[in-house]
Amino acid sequence: MNYEETIKYLYDRLPMFQRIGGAAYKADLAKTIRLADIVGNPHEHMRFVHIAGTNGKGSVSHLLASVLQSKGIKTGLYTSPHLKDFRERIRVDGKMVPRSWVSRFVRYYRKEMEPVSPSFFEMTFAMALRYFKECGVEIVVLETGMGGRLDSTNIVHPLVSVITNISLDHQEFLGSNVEMIASEKAGIIKPGIPVVVGRHQASTDEILCYKAELEGTRLVFAPDHYSIRQMDFTGTTRTKLIADIDRNGIPYLKGLRCPLTGRYQAENIVTVLQIVEELIMQGYDLRKNHIFKGINDVIKLTGFQGRYQVLQRSPLVICDTAHNAEGVASVLDQLLLEQHQQFHCVLGMVNDKEISKVLKLFPSTGTYYFCKADIPRGYDARLLKKAAAVYGLRGNYYGSVGEAYQAALQAAEEEDLVFVGGSTFTVAEVL
Repeated sequence: MNYEETIKYLYDRLPMFQRIGGAAYKADLAKTIRLADIVGNPHEHMRFVHIAGTNGKGSVSHLLASVLQSKGIKTGLYTSPHLKDFRERIRVDGKMVPRSWVSRFVRYYRKEMEPVSPSFFEMTFAMALRYFKECGVEIVVLETGMGGRLDSTNIVHPLVSVITNISLDHQEFLGSNVEMIASEKAGIIKPGIPVVVGRHQASTDEILCYKAELEGTRLVFAPDHYSIRQMDFTGTTRTKLIADIDRNGIPYLKGLRCPLTGRYQAENIVTVLQIVEELIMQGYDLRKNHIFKGINDVIKLTGFQGRYQVLQRSPLVICDTAHNAEGVASVLDQLLLEQHQQFHCVLGMVNDKEISKVLKLFPSTGTYYFCKADIPRGYDARLLKKAAAVYGLRGNYYGSVGEAYQAALQAAEEEDLVFVGGSTFTVAEVL
């Protein structure tokens, strides 16, 4: 198979959660363990930082990988879902896995793997492990797919386990409340492996601390050690985050620059700093200049995109992949502070979310362009328009994300603001 045929095989043959939802979810590690065995169990001889959480884990993963790369550590990065290219999921020092390697891997292993009936994610993870081993990476920054306890990635024994934060998402698989979801995320906590948590939350702190105590390991809340004393954005469109950071109340990093423009990145940066400290304690010579360079150059070094990303100006167009209530609320808090006349929103969601909790967050004063991303999970644009009308959101529905986006651009004046969001897949189609 050539690369195009290989990708078609992966999409058509293997159940993919991002496309079809719950039918692709496998709530055990048995198949992942079998696949890892088929490719030689490379994870048994590799070092990982394992990152779970509801929001922010992608940003933390890219930021940390960029810091490690800035030190010259050969770094693997495994994230999901991808936006434009499947190979975004598997990177070494920021470079995507070659097309030829993906095709070669599938050709070589498919006969052994097919009887296992893996999901798309399970096979992709096995692929990543094999590629990272062949490349000789020193550390893999490993983002969970969903949850933690039963996530395919949870077969590894990392240097550090990380839980960014916990809120409601994927309740049908992880539990109906944040306490139950916290228990699933806490499943990545392992004996003797330090844990970094990115946020204090009254409803989940005790659960995470209890799990760490049960496993006989140390748990650290990043905001107990690091805080952003001052944060500012340059330019009228917040083109760069500039932060002064204290460690235990003492100035530590002054004028840290980050090209990621979302204010919510402040929490993610604090989390990364605590992970770096844990790695330093384990013998890694990571210094302030590596942190500065890594965070400042994260887009260039890792190809990160889709988070509060400015696509154009006049009119100002911003996209963000936030797709649950907490994430969308955080984006809108900043978005509506942008100087603008009229608000235009290209909105597409997936059909297994509690869309009412998200829709009620949007301002009723905007004009909406409802659409369906080109995946089976996409929420029907007509139904989305009808559901949004309950919350006073008015607009038209369109046959595709592209049509909705072009309609918004044509309607917007130079001083207006256009936002594209609601799901990762909606954003992917405008990038």
